Amino acid sequence: MSDTSLHRTLAPAEVETGLTIFKVRALLVDDQLIIVEAVRRMLSDQPDIEFHYVTDAALAAQTAIQLQPTVILQDLVMPNIDGFGLIKQYRDDDILRHVPVIVLSSKEDPKLKAHSFAVGANDYIVKLPDKLELLARVRYHSNAHISRLQRDQAFRFLRESQKQLADANIELQKLAALDSLTGIANRRHFDDTMRVEWQRAQRDRQPLSLLMCDIDCFKLYNDAYGHLSGDLCLKKAAAVMTGHLKRPADLAARYGGEEFAIVLPDTPLSGALSVAEDCVRHLEQRRIAHVGSPHGVVTMSVGVASIIPTPESSVEALIAMADKALYAAKHGGRNQVCAAPELTD
Repeated sequence: MSDTSLHRTLAPAEVETGLTIFKVRALLVDDQLIIVEAVRRMLSDQPDIEFHYVTDAALAAQTAIQLQPTVILQDLVMPNIDGFGLIKQYRDDDILRHVPVIVLSSKEDPKLKAHSFAVGANDYIVKLPDKLELLARVRYHSNAHISRLQRDQAFRFLRESQKQLADANIELQKLAALDSLTGIANRRHFDDTMRVEWQRAQRDRQPLSLLMCDIDCFKLYNDAYGHLSGDLCLKKAAAVMTGHLKRPADLAARYGGEEFAIVLPDTPLSGALSVAEDCVRHLEQRRIAHVGSPHGVVTMSVGVASIIPTPESSVEALIAMADKALYAAKHGGRNQVCAAPELTD
C-alpha cells in the first residue's frame, strides 16, 4: 500500500441517474497504517463500497476534491495538523462543503463530540467501531449525500427539456421511496411492493411471506438513552434486517416508528421463519445495552405470516395475520418469533 493514498475499487457499487452514475466511495484520513488496514479489512468484502485513504493530512482536502468521496472518515489527532481545522477546511470548500464527515476518535468525550459537530462533522465514532456499525454509518451517510447529488442533478436536468423533466420525476420518485433515518424502504415503498408482489404471486401461484418486526420496549429505550441513541438503535436494527435478505426481490422497510416489515416473495412459511429467527438472534447478539428491557439488551419480536394469494384473499388479510402473530410474540415474552397459521385457499 502507498503511504499517502490507496485506490481500491472493490466493485462498481453504483446508483444510476439520468446523467451520472454515483458510487459509494469512502475516504479515510488517518496517519496510522494499523487503523487504515483495520478499516480496509472491514470494507474489503463489501461489493458496494469503494475505499481510499490518505495518511498525510496535508493532502486530505486535495485528495477529497480529486476523488469526490461520498463520506470522509476523519481522524482528529494527526502530526502537524488540527483535525477540527481540517473539517473546517472541507466546509469552506464549495466542492466538499456537503460531503459527510464521520469523526474517528480514540476518546468517548462529550466535549470533543460537541466541538466536532460544531465545526461541521456529521457523525462521531470511537475507533475502532464494530464492523456492522461502521458499514451502516458509511452507507447511511453516503446514501444521504448521493441523494443530495441526485436531487441537485435532477433539478438541473429538469430545466433542459420536457422529456428530461419526465425522466427526472422518475428519479425523484426513487428518492421518495427511502426512509430518511434508516436508509431502507419507507412505508410508501412497502405498500407499493406489497401490491406488486401480491399480483405476481397470485399469477404465478407462489407463496408470499411477510414479517412484522417490532423493537421491544423501544419507548423505554428512548426514555433511558435519548432520541439520538434511539435513532442509532433503529439504524442498527435496520442493518441487521437488511443483512439477512437473500434475494434482490426481498425487501426490508420501516413500517412506522420502531416497527419494520420484511417482504419475502416466493418464500414459504418455513423459509420466512428461518429469516425471522436469524434476525432476532442477530440483534440480540449485538448486545446493545437496554436497561429497560427484561433481557438487558435491545431485542425485537417478529410475527410471520405466509399465503399463496387468491382473488378471495387480500394484502390486508396477510398484514393482519402477521400483526396478530407479532402481538402473540410480544405477549409471549418478547425477543421471539411467532407464526400465524398458514393461510390457504
